[in-house]
Amino acid sequence: MKINGQPHRTIWINEAGKLNVINQLSLPHQFEVSTLSNVDDVCQAISTMVVRGAGLIGAAAGYGMWIAAKQAPTDSLQSYDAYLRLQAARLQATRPTASNLAWAIERQLKKLDFGDTIAEKIAFIKAEAEAIANEDAEFCRLIGQHGLGLIQGLALSKPSKTVNVLTHCNAGWLAFVDFGSALSPIYAAHDAGLDVHVWVDETRPRNQGAGLTAWELACHGIPHTLIADNAGGHLMQHGLVDIVFTGADRVTRNGDAANKIGTYLKALAAQDNRIPFYVAFPSSTIDFSLNNGLSQIPIEERSGDEVRKVVGKLDDGLIAAVQICPDQTVARNWGFDVTPARLITGLLCERGICAASESGILGLFPEKV
Repeated sequence: MKINGQPHRTIWINEAGKLNVINQLSLPHQFEVSTLSNVDDVCQAISTMVVRGAGLIGAAAGYGMWIAAKQAPTDSLQSYDAYLRLQAARLQATRPTASNLAWAIERQLKKLDFGDTIAEKIAFIKAEAEAIANEDAEFCRLIGQHGLGLIQGLALSKPSKTVNVLTHCNAGWLAFVDFGSALSPIYAAHDAGLDVHVWVDETRPRNQGAGLTAWELACHGIPHTLIADNAGGHLMQHGLVDIVFTGADRVTRNGDAANKIGTYLKALAAQDNRIPFYVAFPSSTIDFSLNNGLSQIPIEERSGDEVRKVVGKLDDGLIAAVQICPDQTVARNWGFDVTPARLITGLLCERGICAASESGILGLFPEKV
């Protein structure tokens, strides 16, 4: 995607051979590029959400393994491989919910069997990191093309021709390497000349909708309106939402989807108002080993300070965190919830659109039967 007319990805190797990422903690008020020099940097970037979003976490882990490969001890192939497995475990422990993280690390660990020398192993692991990133970008581009037809159909059926989309959290290109998942069909529709408008949930407690999704849409020139999280149901009741697109951090083989906390409530409101609710993701998000999202998907609980405080720009331009509750109040902060397959109209991935069911998913992925 483009920022000030210049194409960017969220993560890349720069001309000096260093790993660069867009620092999402600085957005939307400042665009900042951070350099990750060692595995500690990558782990911290993932855990503190300098980089976040299912696809980007996976790509960051893939590149983190490349950094580990360059910095591993070289006294023997055995100690070299042991060091990489140790760093893989550290990377995997940073965020528990998104399946893309473990998926990318597993791909890299398989590369340890390639190459007879350490130099060859480094080359294979670097190539795999680049492949993971490139696949993520391409898969998200395809998600946009598949989802475009859904928006085109709504545009043809509406007298005003304006299609109003509701989204939750940030599942745009900032959450992936490029294009995004839930926002990719919106970008494709806008670029195709369709009249599309986006209702952007704040997405508390970290406000990724207000800070990241709104920033992305503004950069791309897409009409959008920021709303309070609890306004979505009201808009649906009054016919102001035509379709809901969300992303996912893990999808089970039966179609249950874990996404940012609050997604489940949007799905309930959409069902009650007969509004199509689609979940978009690359196939790296599917965990074929699970068949019950509510009982089997691990839900990350983060610091309560993310609920107790809000970060924003003051009138004098300074960025500050302000406390919004009494000093003695304790907060709990679950990062995700699970939307049951029965509430999902369809799943949208790089291979197409399917029903939120095991048969629907296996129809697109027959090799997983």
